[in-house]
Amino acid sequence: MTEYNLDLVTGCNNNPLYLIVTDASYYPTDPPVAFNPTITITPPGFDEVVLPFVVNGTNVYGSDDLGITEAGCKQNIPDGIYCLEYTIEINELIPPTTISVKKTILRTANLQEKFNEAFLKLDLMQCDGELAKQTSVNLNTINFFIQGAIAAANNCADKEAMRLYDQANKMLHMAQCANCGAKVGCGCQLTNGLCTYCNGSKK
Repeated sequence: MTEYNLDLVTGCNNNPLYLIVTDASYYPTDPPVAFNPTITITPPGFDEVVLPFVVNGTNVYGSDDLGITEAGCKQNIPDGIYCLEYTIEINELIPPTTISVKKTILRTANLQEKFNEAFLKLDLMQCDGELAKQTSVNLNTINFFIQGAIAAANNCADKEAMRLYDQANKMLHMAQCANCGAKVGCGCQLTNGLCTYCNGSKK
């Protein structure tokens, strides 16, 4: 049998609106001969969809393509575990056969957008050295959880991936006192970056 090595790359997925899947396969002919190329995508919390796939190209799918919204209506695609299966038919064999490759990825585009917003706020707080330092430590920890979640998903450890993802998401939504480190739930409960107790002790 002529060798085919099917592979997919989903590295550039920081746009919340789109899932981007690139064909990284090896085909024995140039141009590739691949009949009926399709990709089956199962978004988190939704049914699988079977979509056309461009061989040797970059494929872009929106929320309407994935069955999340109605046709022509695009919104941010949810984060979470996505199951992908790329399939082609090989008609040169007798009988013709079908081959495929499966990938599981963790999408973090929406979480990354929240992280970027928090990082930009850090730049605006450089006048307060202690607060900036504490915030920087928190962001480094959050980024560690995000990267750990992606690595876990790449190694088929889906439960661990989502555990780390949820921890990063929780930290991004929880404000912290810059002095004592107390978790206060939301930033509206902080004054000058400090909780009520620490603000009182500074007077």
